[in-house]
Amino acid sequence: MARYLDVHPKDPQPRLIRQAADIVRDGGLIAYPTDSAFALGARLGNADGKQRIVDIRHLDDKHHFTLVCRDFAQLGQLVQLDNRVFRAVKASTPGPYTFILPATSEVPRRLLHPKKKTVGVRIIDHPVARLLLAELGEPLLSSTLLLPGEPEPLTDGWEIKERLEHQVDAVIDSGESGLEPTTVIDFSSGTPEVVRVGAGDPTPFE
Repeated sequence: MARYLDVHPKDPQPRLIRQAADIVRDGGLIAYPTDSAFALGARLGNADGKQRIVDIRHLDDKHHFTLVCRDFAQLGQLVQLDNRVFRAVKASTPGPYTFILPATSEVPRRLLHPKKKTVGVRIIDHPVARLLLAELGEPLLSSTLLLPGEPEPLTDGWEIKERLEHQVDAVIDSGESGLEPTTVIDFSSGTPEVVRVGAGDPTPFE
């Protein structure tokens, strides 16, 4: 059964954040709020966690997983950035954007796009998620909580617990999250390509 963690949206209780981080460290899968929509999250090296996300969302091998980072220092360890891309990404973070970029050797091969060797990264702007990342001390493997056949992500923590009771280990609820996933910008060719318009304004990349 999934543990339900009722967390204050602006002043998160450290005890509950530690509980969530411990669940992730122990190989668990969590549902947590972000600055765009609820997401599923697991530790980067957790192969079982990745497979559970795939099973819940019915994803194929072309799906770009997102590595959610606390800050630019973490992001820079995971992807390759030339000066121009660095400036563009820096100007839009933290915020509701995911950037697809060539991965460094720090990223497990199973998380990479099988042909492009790229990965999605983002720097999150949500007080609960940022505290969770600080407690973990490492990025989080993540994917928007969008269930198969449904047009929008789930937004209510209690509903997520009821529907995914036996598929996740914990739900962090800090009030309703947004309806839109991140805007996705693909920099893998060196020039920006908007591949999904979501919560972030795509104008700077068009």
